[in-house]
Amino acid sequence: MSAATPSAEGAGNLRIGDVARLVGTTPRTIRYYEEIGLLPEASARPSGRHRVYSEAEVERLREVMRLKDLLGVSLEELKTLLAAEDARAEVRAQLRREDVDPERRRELLNEALGHIDRQLSLVRRRAGELAGLEDELSETRKRVRRKMRELDARAGATFPPPALEASGETQP
Repeated sequence: MSAATPSAEGAGNLRIGDVARLVGTTPRTIRYYEEIGLLPEASARPSGRHRVYSEAEVERLREVMRLKDLLGVSLEELKTLLAAEDARAEVRAQLRREDVDPERRRELLNEALGHIDRQLSLVRRRAGELAGLEDELSETRKRVRRKMRELDARAGATFPPPALEASGETQP
């Protein structure tokens, strides 16, 4: 497969522009994420050669983009989330070894809990912010609907109009 054809199968042969198109971002964003540590720095390559991305690097970028879009967190918070995920991956790798004694296994599991708790804290804070915004918008919607009913009452009309009510367009 040529380097110019973006596909998940040939991810190890992809140049930065191909990766950007594949995950829906720009080469500039990818370079910036490398620069600030969200993605691994480009490995050493001979002068004049293009950086190619491995499948693991493309998947990492997809995860970065997914978390950023899903959570709407700052890049610094995203770095914290990803650092905790990387640390958990290292703990998982150690736990997969069969020669880990039960005491060390317990320490590793406790370490994993710490990383998970940091991630949950960030996600819960964000969820709380979103819930607060939802509450504000719901209250604003109620006030607007109440003002519309007041206007309609003064004009002798009703809100919502019977035609809207019958069509099911009025949802609280």
